[in-house]
Amino acid sequence: MTGRMTRTSLSIDREKADAAGRILGTTSITTTIDAALTEIVNLDRRRRLVERMRRDGGIGPSDAERRRLRTP
Repeated sequence: MTGRMTRTSLSIDREKADAAGRILGTTSITTTIDAALTEIVNLDRRRRLVERMRRDGGIGPSDAERRRLRTP
């Protein structure tokens, strides 16, 4: 995911940023913040997918779709 970049000024807990950088394998505050934001967006996508799988009974074609696909 790529978006437009914005320059800003932030107050950041350096210890948290350093810990996040070690976890994410990043070497600068900018790349750490960008990687952390990407992780949050991806986490939300995974949560929504799991919720949809629970609600819809899994992934893949429904029973009706499977019957339709098997019918010549």
